[in-house]
Amino acid sequence: MPTIFERLYSGELPCARVYADEHVFAFMDAGQLNDGHVIVASIRPYETLMDADEETAAALMRAARRIAIAVEREFSADGVTVLQANRAAGWQTVPHLHLHVLPRRAGDAVTLGWPRRDPPFETLQALAARIRV
Repeated sequence: MPTIFERLYSGELPCARVYADEHVFAFMDAGQLNDGHVIVASIRPYETLMDADEETAAALMRAARRIAIAVEREFSADGVTVLQANRAAGWQTVPHLHLHVLPRRAGDAVTLGWPRRDPPFETLQALAARIRV
């Protein structure tokens, strides 16, 4: 069964498209946390960033950058949050690779936070050794 983003891309469902290339497309989020909130999604139905090929992952960020520049300019944003989530535990709500470009305003009440733990430097070195690529 196609994902909602596949249905949007194919035209089965309407979307206010702002960008498309051979790997990704972007459209206004129907939820609009702030005016100018855009979703950039892969055309192929990869579930997560880790499933995507490198070309698609790079295209996702290239498009996000271009859109963030336009959003910041056109909506006079104080800043821009780019959010990409993977799997339910990582806050992903749609099982199709995408990211949000969200224009921000000081005091806009949009929140995102986590508790900081501040491990010792030696712990950071050990963690880095486990994933060094």
